[in-house]
Amino acid sequence: MSNLRIERLTAAGVDAGELHIGDGGCTALHGPSGSGKTLLLRAIADLDDNSGEVWLDALARSAMDGPSWRRRVMYLAAESHWWQPTVGEHASQWSNDDLIALGFESDVLDWEVQRLSSGERQRLALARALAHEPSALLLDEPTANLDQTNTERVECLVATWRAHRRGCVLWVSHDPAQRARIADQERRIEHGRLQT
Repeated sequence: MSNLRIERLTAAGVDAGELHIGDGGCTALHGPSGSGKTLLLRAIADLDDNSGEVWLDALARSAMDGPSWRRRVMYLAAESHWWQPTVGEHASQWSNDDLIALGFESDVLDWEVQRLSSGERQRLALARALAHEPSALLLDEPTANLDQTNTERVECLVATWRAHRRGCVLWVSHDPAQRARIADQERRIEHGRLQT
């Protein structure tokens, strides 16, 4: 179970007074391009200089070092980064069930990263994130490069993870229909300011 809460979080281009995502919940974040959605996710993940506090249950982000925090509160960028030659080298505990749910067989772990399409990278980045067993996910347009079938796969896997792990999700999406499907609440951001 996990709850994610931010209090007076500010950073370059971000002014977020408060946000609470409850146990197993999903908040959809939307706003115009350049409004600060990615900057907010990066601030929550403590990837950019910021002030304020973020809590995971009773644990304050300020009480942890950055890498430990990011293992618990996992940020998934719109364009994932890969640093090893093959897929499998990027995590030690891949879930075969997650790979299958995303449309892959287990031999995908032997694939060279350079052969992956942008959509395959995007789906595998989600499986890689879940392999680290986070308590919360910060998803920056995780289906932007995907067709309908693979979008449904991603949405279904995240919903399953929320139900079984009771993890919480902050999901950036420009698609109103998707937001209606995946989220139990929506928040809008404009000019860096999180709307109430």
